[in-house]
This record gives sequence, structure tokens and C-alpha cells, in this order.
Amino acid sequence: MSTDNNQIKSKEISEEKIIDFTNPIIEINNLSVKYGNSLAIENVTFSVPEKKVIALIGPSGCGKSTLIRCINRMNDLIPNAKVTGNVLFEDQNIYDNNVDATEIRYKIGMVFQKPNPFPKSIYDNVAFGPRVNGLNVNLDEVVENSLRKAALWDEVKDRLNDSGLDISGGQQQRLCIARTLAVNPEIILMDEPASALDPISTQSIENLIKEISKDVTIIIVTHNMQQAARISDYALVMMSGEERIGRLIEYGENKQVFDNPKDERTEAYVTGRIG
Repeated sequence: MSTDNNQIKSKEISEEKIIDFTNPIIEINNLSVKYGNSLAIENVTFSVPEKKVIALIGPSGCGKSTLIRCINRMNDLIPNAKVTGNVLFEDQNIYDNNVDATEIRYKIGMVFQKPNPFPKSIYDNVAFGPRVNGLNVNLDEVVENSLRKAALWDEVKDRLNDSGLDISGGQQQRLCIARTLAVNPEIILMDEPASALDPISTQSIENLIKEISKDVTIIIVTHNMQQAARISDYALVMMSGEERIGRLIEYGENKQVFDNPKDERTEAYVTGRIG
């Protein structure tokens, strides 16, 4: 651990750092997660506005991926994970017993770090969600519209029967985004979606994020500070001390967090002194 890091005192997030949005699409209150007996994140509270890009940043191991997986109950799939607190979506706690986690995951979709197209055709990848949900839609229109929104249609329109595994990594990631868009999600969670891609593909993903955020809320985990500064409307900073428990330390508009951070740890992180 660096000297700068040792000099930065651990402190809890203050009330003034919590943004109070009117009619947020997501409200998270006192969220904590344990894996077995190990506390991963503690007492995280924040809200998310509609149709904006929120960048979730912080050093490795501070709980960013754990947090993002709570927002659509992906942590349910980890046997020893225990989530406490509330995640309110459409005025309901998604962890209530009467909430269908599968339905939540269609309304709050997720795109992972490594592209994960199904071993099916490009067409069937995009059509998968509507078919599984039994949606009464024109699949041809859904596939085309979703691929267009993902800026992929012109590249694959003559290859719809080809395997989704036979296209480039950047195209595969956009295919996964198209597959997510096909069920009309209200929120898309992205866990470092461009970290495995080349610079040109990364630029395509960034352009795509800005475009689809006109219609969908996006929460993105990224270790790339330049990327976070380029694409986000708001930035949420997490940090963990020596005890390795992730906590939210700052949340604000993009320009404020990157140019005038309120917390000295945020300044140290975004300037590269810790990380």
C-alpha cells in the first residue's frame, strides 16, 4: 500500500454526498453483502436517475461488481451470498419474497466483461429473450430494431444465420447488448464491457452507451478513468480500507467528481495516486 494511501483517513460517506433525485428509477438503502462470514460491502445508499449513465469506479476489490450484481439479484446465484437492505425498483423492494428474480433480470439487464453470446445464430441470440418470455411480437422486427440500436445491423444483416461466436469480440459485445435490448429493459448494468476489447471496439461501445442512454438507464463499472469521464453523467466512487469492506465514499455529477472531488480519497484515486 502506498504512503499516500496510508495517509488517507477512512471516513464514512456524509449525508451531503448523497444526491436526492426526484422520482429515481432505483433507490438503494443501507445495502450490505456478505459472502459467508466476510462482509464485502456495507451500508451503501444512493439513488439513480432515469436515462442517465452512472459510472461506478474505485480500486480493485472495493465491491463494485458485488454492488452492481445486487441491482438485478445476480448475487442470488452465489450460494453463500447474503444481501441485506433495500433495492427499490418501481416502488418495490426487489428482494421481497413475492418478486420474481427472473422477471427483474429482464427489466434490469446485464452485460458482462467478457462477451458471452449463446452458441446460436445471431438472429436466435437476439430473439432469445422475447421467445422465452412468450412475448407477442414480430421477431423479425425486434431482431432488426435491437441490432440497429446496438449499431450492429449494417455489419450482420446478411449474416443473421451465422453463429454469434463467429463474429469479432467487439461485435459479440454489441450482440450481447442487442440481446439485452430485445426485451425492452429499463436499466442495463455493464460490468467493464470494454475491458477485453481493442481501442476501436471500445470506442464503438462508448458511442453506443451514450446513444442508448437516451432511452435506458445505464450503470457501468469501469477501471478506466478516462472512459468514465467521457461517458458518464454521474460518477459513484467506492473504496475499501485495510479491512477490505467496500463503502460508497462519493457520488456526484461527472464534472464535480473528476474536477472537484469532495473526498480526498476520490481525488487520490482519479489522479492515479492510489488504485
